[in-house]
Amino acid sequence: MSKRNDYMKINGNFARLIRIEILFMPILIFVPILVGIFLINDWYIRDLLHQELDLIGELFFGIILIIGNIAFDIPFVKTMFHYRKK
Repeated sequence: MSKRNDYMKINGNFARLIRIEILFMPILIFVPILVGIFLINDWYIRDLLHQELDLIGELFFGIILIIGNIAFDIPFVKTMFHYRKK
C-alpha cells in the first residue's frame, strides 16, 4: 500500500477495516434518516394537527439530519465501495 493509506491499516490488515465499516454502514445511514423522519413526523402531528406551533426547531433539526446524512454519509459509502473494488 502507498504511504497515504498507511493510517488506515490495522496491524497490516486493511480488509478487516473495510469489513468493519461495511458492518456499521446501515447504522451510519439509516439511524439518522429514521430519527429525522421521526422528528418531522412528530412536528407534523403536534404542530399542524394539534395547533401547538412551538416545535419549529424539531422540524429544522429533522431536516438538517436528513440533508446532512445525504450530503456526507452517502458519498462516504460510495467512495468506500469504489475503493473496495480496486
